Amino acid sequence: MSTTESFTPTGAFTEDPDAAEYTVNGGDWTDVAEEAVRLGQQRIVMNMGPQHPSTHGVLRVMLEVEGEIVKEARAGIGYLHTGIEKNMEYRTWTQGVTFCTRMDYVNSMNNEHAYVLGVEKLLGITDDIPERASVLRVLMAELSRIASHLVAVGTGGNELGGTTIMTHSFTAREEVFRIIEMISGLRMNNAYMRPGGVAQGLPEGGVWRIRDMVTKVRGYVDEVADLHLKNPVFVGRTKGIAKLDLAACMALGVTGPVLRSAGLPYDLRKAQPYSGYEDYDFQVPTSTDADAYSRTLLRMEEIYESLKIVSQAADRLEGLGDGPVMVADKKIAWPAQLSIGSDGQGNSAQHIRHIMDESMEALIHHFKLVTEGFDVPAGQVFQATEGPKGLLGVHLVSDGGTKPWRAHFRDPGFNNLQALSMMTEGGQVADVVVAIASIDFVLGGVDR
Repeated sequence: MSTTESFTPTGAFTEDPDAAEYTVNGGDWTDVAEEAVRLGQQRIVMNMGPQHPSTHGVLRVMLEVEGEIVKEARAGIGYLHTGIEKNMEYRTWTQGVTFCTRMDYVNSMNNEHAYVLGVEKLLGITDDIPERASVLRVLMAELSRIASHLVAVGTGGNELGGTTIMTHSFTAREEVFRIIEMISGLRMNNAYMRPGGVAQGLPEGGVWRIRDMVTKVRGYVDEVADLHLKNPVFVGRTKGIAKLDLAACMALGVTGPVLRSAGLPYDLRKAQPYSGYEDYDFQVPTSTDADAYSRTLLRMEEIYESLKIVSQAADRLEGLGDGPVMVADKKIAWPAQLSIGSDGQGNSAQHIRHIMDESMEALIHHFKLVTEGFDVPAGQVFQATEGPKGLLGVHLVSDGGTKPWRAHFRDPGFNNLQALSMMTEGGQVADVVVAIASIDFVLGGVDR
């Protein structure tokens, strides 16, 4: 060994030609190197991420491998921490929607859904929400579920070499986003659901466009299923890979498609219905294979079930016709029905005209309600919903003021990510990517 400056296990630099050499990145790697020397094992420590594309963004996975076999896998998170929950303590209850919608950013509507249901529990107005608003919430939540599953299936296929899977999935996702944008004014980070209801109703011609979208998306999903699920390469790379049985899921608090792939048909839309889900006809797909292939299959099946719910919601909206989409209590509801302008970037001229020109009382009330917010009775509540990735919960605490005293979210990706070690240890390095894709987490939700 030539004389080089090297890093010893004690953490000191030396020019001793016989000193062991290590490439160390991050303080915790010092301990790993020391342990490797002590045990005398021929293990390689690999740093996967946080920039590696297959880690879906900013996840760091520390792998100890012997040859191609993973002996230990540890996930390092926190690289996308945004302080959303802390920021919500300094904003009104309504403004909090604009923060939580950005957690799992491919699943905006379900984030909002859990939050506003929790606020309404604290306000004691759960039963006062107009039916039209509840149907719109279900519609948007299911559209968001479809979009999220399409990202999971598409990116998972792309990471295994199937670029066509991603392009087809994302094309279908664009059809979904066109409907979400038509209704809310934005593709993502919508802030559409509000405590008391939703921002606005369905625009003219909306029902027809929803039905047209359902037909198009179902066709795209059929093509993805034919290309993806019957591909022998994909089947060989995912069947029996990243297995996690029911006992492990229960021990780790894993929910969503990962749990249902192990055989338990647990879905809060059925187990603890909210927003009228008990009135919709849909099934909860399950499997007992508990592997990466079954999770992909279940997500595809759930897309079809969500399309059924979307169609039923469209029928209900057509039957309900025009009507309120916000509670009648003017201490909570804004004085004019919010409507988005044609550019999708602000309030419509009609909305502004009512507040600015027609009613001084409305102007004063609107100003106070928007700037100060409304008081929420002191107390605490936990509200859970079924997100596309699993149980999505929110714990809200109010001290009786206009802002949350505490807001904490139970993102399913955070809990599901704990399973990465059990899925990968004893398997091959190449299967780590498969396991990550099959869990389907978004670091914006994990880190918050």
